[in-house]
Amino acid sequence: MASTEVEQIDTGWVREDPDAPSARFGWSGTAPRTYAVSAFVVGIILFCMIVGNHVGHVEDIWLGVIGGVLILYAGYKMIPRKNAWKR
Repeated sequence: MASTEVEQIDTGWVREDPDAPSARFGWSGTAPRTYAVSAFVVGIILFCMIVGNHVGHVEDIWLGVIGGVLILYAGYKMIPRKNAWKR
């Protein structure tokens, strides 16, 4: 018969069950700075795509709006948060 107790793994910080991704791989967080840098780079690339052989300006508007939103997102993510480590 199977046991109802959960086996614990000591990772050095907290005891986690063996099914947790961080227990197997060592880390399970996100990379917000990487997302922000990627969004900034893609936004700049979209602004560079405005220069081209466009007849209409609908493409220019879409490229500008999406590029601007990505750059604003990158700027928002880079703002330091108060008590970010106390969650």
